This record gives sequence, C-alpha cells and structure tokens, in this order.
Amino acid sequence: MNHDLVDPLYFTRLAEQDPADVCRRAVCTYDEAAGIYGLTVWGREYAVDPRQGRIFCVNPDPYPEPLHPYFDLFAVHYLLSATEVPPAGQWISEKDIPGGSTFFRGPHAVPTHGIASRFDEDIQGFTRRCEQYGGTRLALADAAFSFFITPRVPVAVLFWQGDEEFPTEAKLLFDKTIARHLASDIVYALAVGVCEQLGQ
Repeated sequence: MNHDLVDPLYFTRLAEQDPADVCRRAVCTYDEAAGIYGLTVWGREYAVDPRQGRIFCVNPDPYPEPLHPYFDLFAVHYLLSATEVPPAGQWISEKDIPGGSTFFRGPHAVPTHGIASRFDEDIQGFTRRCEQYGGTRLALADAAFSFFITPRVPVAVLFWQGDEEFPTEAKLLFDKTIARHLASDIVYALAVGVCEQLGQ
C-alpha cells in the first residue's frame, strides 16, 4: 500500500469506531482478536488494520493486476463514512452529485479519456477488460458494464465506439446514493482508480 495516501488520522478515527456499527453500515466483517476489518473491494478481499495503520489485499489472484493505490484511500474512507442506505439502482453522473457541477471539473474532471484512448475503436477489447473485472452488462451506450466496488457502491462504465465522425467516448456513472456514503474528493479518487484500472 502507498501509506502516504491515507492520513494516519483516518486510521485513528476508524480504530475509535464501534466495529459492530462499521460492519452494519459498510457490509464488512471484523476479526475481533486481530482487530482487522475484512472488506470486499472490486472482487478482492482487503484487510484493514486501523491499529497498525495498514491495508492490504489478501487474495490478489486471479485478477489481472493489483488495484490502483487510490482504492486504499477509498476503502478506509468507505469504512468511516458508509451509511446503511442500499443502492437505489438509479445511475447519475458526477455532475448530478450535490455540488458536483462545480467540483468535478478542471483538475477534478473524471479522466475517462484514458479508457477511450486505451480502447479507441476496440469495443471487443473494452468488453473483455470489463469482463476480466467481473462487470455485469448494462443496456446502455455501445457497451456498458456495472461493477460493485464495495457492497454499497456500484459504478457503471459506458463506452461509445468512435468512427470517422465522432471520437470514442467513455463515461462513469454512479448510483444516486453515492453522496450518502462518500465525500466528493473520495468519489473523485474512486473515479480515477476505476479509469486507471480499466485503461491501463
């Protein structure tokens, strides 16, 4: 893990939480003897040790690559701030998140261009990549997949194949409940992680 990404203060705050409350809110597990939370992050089992200030993946195989370091940051904040609100099953863009139209621009624009440039006109390649990461097909765009990043945070990735008139385009969508669980800066970290992961 990149320890610089997670301020030790957040591990301290997590250590002060009631594990039963965290597990109920975040749909995770807690090993009382070890003092470690178990959380599924994009199909991988993560261990979060707030007392030691560390987080690590315990089952990296058979996935193509390790998750982007931003998922460490996301996981700790998710454990701290997730609520008992289940996904609504309605997709929104980052601009539909409260305050999103001003936050998600400039340096905080969601970098979906990485996915578009990686696959360009290769819709089959995009499809294979999403299937590698356990995506569920959606009837949106030219191809689209949803992923449960954590039990309460699904993300959808949409792909439009380019042609001689229009460039290839990709877009991320979030469940409309995303702001009930995460602050905008952590949603951005999650978005960057997803784009980097699929576009690498």
